[in-house]
Amino acid sequence: MPTATTTKSAMAGTKRKSAPVKDSNVKENKKPKFDSGKKSASKTKTKTKTKAMPVKKAEELTDEDSDDSDSDGGVPLSESDDVDMGDAEPQKQDEEESDSEDVPKQNDGIHPDRAKAVVTNSQSSKEAHAKQKQLAQERKAAKPLADQLVRTKKIWERLRRKSHVPVEERKQLVTELFEIITGRIKDFVLKHDSVRVVQTAIKYANPEQRLLIAGELAGTYRQLAESRYAKFLIGKLLVQGDDKIRDIIVPEFFGNVRRLIKHPEASWILDDVYRGVASRQQKAQILREWYGAEFALFEKDKYEKISGDLANILAENPGKRAPIMRSLQELINHLIQKKMTGFTLLHDAMLQYFLNVKPGTEEITDYLELIKGDEEGDLLKNLAFTRSGSRVVCLALAYGTAKDRKQILKTYKDTLQMMATDPNGHIVILTAYEVIDDTVLTSKSIFPELLTKDAEKQVENIVLAANDINSRTTLLYLFQGRSKALFPANLAADIEILEEVDIIRSTTSKKDPEIRRSELAKALSPFLLKAIEVAAGDLVASSFGCQFVTEVLFGADGEKSASLKAIAETAAGDPTYVHPAAEGTEDAQPPSHIAATPWGGKMLKALIAGGRYDIKTKTVVPVEPPLNFADILYPNIEDHIINWATGSSSFVALALTEATNFSKEDELIRILKENKKKLQKAAKEETHEQKSRREAAVAEKDVVKGKGKKQKAVKVIEVGNKGSALLLEKL
Repeated sequence: MPTATTTKSAMAGTKRKSAPVKDSNVKENKKPKFDSGKKSASKTKTKTKTKAMPVKKAEELTDEDSDDSDSDGGVPLSESDDVDMGDAEPQKQDEEESDSEDVPKQNDGIHPDRAKAVVTNSQSSKEAHAKQKQLAQERKAAKPLADQLVRTKKIWERLRRKSHVPVEERKQLVTELFEIITGRIKDFVLKHDSVRVVQTAIKYANPEQRLLIAGELAGTYRQLAESRYAKFLIGKLLVQGDDKIRDIIVPEFFGNVRRLIKHPEASWILDDVYRGVASRQQKAQILREWYGAEFALFEKDKYEKISGDLANILAENPGKRAPIMRSLQELINHLIQKKMTGFTLLHDAMLQYFLNVKPGTEEITDYLELIKGDEEGDLLKNLAFTRSGSRVVCLALAYGTAKDRKQILKTYKDTLQMMATDPNGHIVILTAYEVIDDTVLTSKSIFPELLTKDAEKQVENIVLAANDINSRTTLLYLFQGRSKALFPANLAADIEILEEVDIIRSTTSKKDPEIRRSELAKALSPFLLKAIEVAAGDLVASSFGCQFVTEVLFGADGEKSASLKAIAETAAGDPTYVHPAAEGTEDAQPPSHIAATPWGGKMLKALIAGGRYDIKTKTVVPVEPPLNFADILYPNIEDHIINWATGSSSFVALALTEATNFSKEDELIRILKENKKKLQKAAKEETHEQKSRREAAVAEKDVVKGKGKKQKAVKVIEVGNKGSALLLEKL
């Protein structure tokens, strides 16, 4: 059997580019070290008494030289030490003999064809690659469905360029594609290249074809979910919202939820299915499997309604509480430790656990430590952006100690601005307002991050926040509280969470809620008043902006004169002015004056009144100190006061006549008396708003009549400017 040296030297003779030689005097046949201890053939070669051949210089080597098997510095092996190196013919003969002897035998573990190629290979790199490619194609052609796969790939390459394919050609290609894959879809979906073909077929399929594909794949969806590529196929099938397809796919996950949620590929598709398409009963079944193996093994009848609420399950089986809670906690802990914290399914399970722990026990202490234990903070950040997760964080803040709350708040340092605009994240900020007793810590931790530390961008961010339905709650909550105006029906869940926090807070917080609120409002006020002063025009341009201005000026603590003056200046000018038509159009632009907007007039009226209207007492409760906005506003509108009194914001003029501290009330009454005829005309004529509502009602009535449906009773709309009519009564 040839020695290790013999095999290595033979390999050295294979074709490759020569490495450049640094010095022509450096020997190329350095002595190698081998573990076998046998005498190497290269060492025998160096003992020859003949004169060594000169070494070529590096710059003289070319690609043609590299074709020689010995041009890379390899030394030909020979059994004879008596070779005359100076004689060319004996040298050539010895090399040929050496080559024949250096061919590795099959006993060396090398295939004979490969062994021959090692020594005699004279192919170029390009030829070798071409031969490898040919062999690869031959192997692919020998596989099942090779021809069909090639054709489907060509169809896919054409179909994926949607804008470049005519409609008729696309229909033909889709028809051909379905003819090829129908009945063989299972053979296509588990290959990374062919599964794309099936996804394209689903994309252009009609409902019947999609249902056909879903039915053909029945029984394989758990396997597909675990596939790196085929999992996307499940999403393609479910994205259309077909209930029949959903009911084929989702039940195949039952009984395997605990296994799939731990799988690196399947966990994501399982969570997508749970969050996006599963029915309420399917969600309950998936969640129940977190409570233990028995909920996976013993499924309920599919027609029997089941609940995923852990409280209901524990009420039915109080003796099973310990194993159920332990099973749930173990799976939650496993996912947290594996950094798989972004799943909605995990957040729902965490909420179920939190709602069923016993307050004041080690269960809740250990659970809080688990939530805080994520050093990177990914768990808390992910929790804040789901409905169940945000509630978990709110409960953690409510149950936690002062140290726990500080640590949780620190985790959200760079995320608060994003949380404020999120439908779920903003409630975490509101809860922090309610439970953290250290208001200095709260104001320093939240406000600079919420508004940004850059003074130039603070105003811009406040304007954006004031017009965002979620973000504005984080600014106005300290001034407006839990009013219906701030929390409409779509934010009713916020009130429920805050009321839940109130109950817990009574045992974990010490400061009076009203004192806490006033201290936070005082810290936030300077930022908001500055924004109103600088960007009054931007704020009054929207309904939310006007509400923001009103509530801040009523509830803020600090000097408000500059902000009130800025708001008054937005009312200057002719309220009836209409922008001319834009170039190239015939229609005039709508008026942009604050008096032409219903929310603008409402804001000015409230500021003139100087307080909020109390429905119970039917009186205005003035703020302290008084705003005295009437005297600030009147100089800006006195030149057009009749247009105000007869326009859509006539109640602003009426509010001026009712203001208690208005110094120019007599002057206003005199001007109104002088223009009494204009007021009478406005009080009787149909206003622009009334005309628009009447025309809309008539149009709706005609549509209903055309459909043959029962006509609704049309409410009689009063004609005339109500504000002008009330002003006449004042005169």
